[in-house]
Amino acid sequence: MLDRSSGILMPISSLPSKYGIGTFGREAYNFIDFLHAAGQKYWQLLPIGPVSYGDSPYSSFSAFAGNPYYIDLEPLIEKGILSYEDCKVLDSDDEYVDYEKQFNFRYKILYNAFINCKLKYLSEINEFRNNNQWAADYSLFMALKYHFNQMPWYEWDEGISDRNEEALEKYRQLLRDKTEFWIFLQVLFFEQYYKLKDYACKKGISIIGDIPIYAAKDSVEAWAERKLFEVDENMKLSMAAGVPPDSFSDKGQLWGNPVYNWGYLKENSYEWWIKRLKWSFRLYDVVRIDHFRGFDEFWAVPVGSENAIMGKWLPAGGKELFEQAIKELRKLNIIAEDLGIITDSVIKLRNELSFPGMKVLQFAFDGNRSNPYLPQNYEENSVVYTGTHDNDTLRGWLESLDMDTKLYALNRLNINVDIKEDIIIDKIIEKALESKAGKAVIPLQDYLHLDSRGRINTPSTLGGNWMWRVKKEMLTNELIDKIRTMTIKSGRI
Repeated sequence: MLDRSSGILMPISSLPSKYGIGTFGREAYNFIDFLHAAGQKYWQLLPIGPVSYGDSPYSSFSAFAGNPYYIDLEPLIEKGILSYEDCKVLDSDDEYVDYEKQFNFRYKILYNAFINCKLKYLSEINEFRNNNQWAADYSLFMALKYHFNQMPWYEWDEGISDRNEEALEKYRQLLRDKTEFWIFLQVLFFEQYYKLKDYACKKGISIIGDIPIYAAKDSVEAWAERKLFEVDENMKLSMAAGVPPDSFSDKGQLWGNPVYNWGYLKENSYEWWIKRLKWSFRLYDVVRIDHFRGFDEFWAVPVGSENAIMGKWLPAGGKELFEQAIKELRKLNIIAEDLGIITDSVIKLRNELSFPGMKVLQFAFDGNRSNPYLPQNYEENSVVYTGTHDNDTLRGWLESLDMDTKLYALNRLNINVDIKEDIIIDKIIEKALESKAGKAVIPLQDYLHLDSRGRINTPSTLGGNWMWRVKKEMLTNELIDKIRTMTIKSGRI
């Protein structure tokens, strides 16, 4: 992890495309060419699982499945499985993703494709189900979601919500065709993804993936593998994840995700997490794990609480888990998302495992000279970002600062405040690239000098997030030359 290099953060959903959202299509290959020409080594993605209500990639129906929105429709048209007329309703290169439109029409289009080629793909569907243990439960879960009008699993009929064996068999038979459809989508998804990843490899581009630490409450894991989580005597989820009250919120944050039963995980040699890590390293060259603190200790709040005040810290078994994973996988190229209020024990765990942590330049300017996000305080074994998906763009951040804070920040970075804003943004990026952090990852929006309209996500808000898309004409040769020059200057090629 210590080779001096750089990459760009760019969600699949944000790629240009003809049908309203980024996919694994031609523009994804073009973006890999862009990265290669610009002297980059990494393409960092956001989680690529199927999204639930709110469209957040960090709240997925499955820890293993892929998001069908990212399936490129063009190959299906070229094979005669679909027609351009079938897909016309999604025709859009708007600046923002319309998730409601995607939800209402893309699955119908893909179901038409399934009906048109079901017999041809039947052997591949069966092979995928047999080779991927998670696929049977996932496909039944999704078929049931539609059968029960999108209600979460804990509001389904009692027999099937509790996974009564008689009810399971009944619905397996009733929804057999629908479950085959959901596996068909996974066949297409991973077929296209691995072709893209192979192309990236040939171009010298490694993929940094991103996995949330927690499963969503409304996920196949919470429904089908209840023992992984803290439950009561009736096998009902009993504790939810969050963070305690702090200077930002006097009620804390209640995320709602089920928390892990670390005793059960230990008894089973962390089997589920090992499977998840193995799967992740099949998908990605490097894995960023969100909320790394949760492997040391986690804030658990009783289910039904209105806020996070009544929670408590509980110990996690992260050290044993990763030691077991190292025995089985030998090498773990992991980036630990260690942002926020981090204790000495979390730092100790990360250091013992030699995982690089994250440094976010926007967090550096609180007046404290020992602030760990100031470039002069970085360790070599770290990854520097100007901002993450949860931050504003650099331009948006600068525009939000009061003049005193802006002057302080630019002074600490030795940047002249009187120069043009575009030059200031590039100089801030240069400070990140020139730091001693082994890796640097810059959001594409910052290279483009976009304001807050290019922001990916505003935490603790619902709606209006995960929508930004880059325009094809923005990815110019001039931009390639600028990025490559900055990368060479900082010694990262």
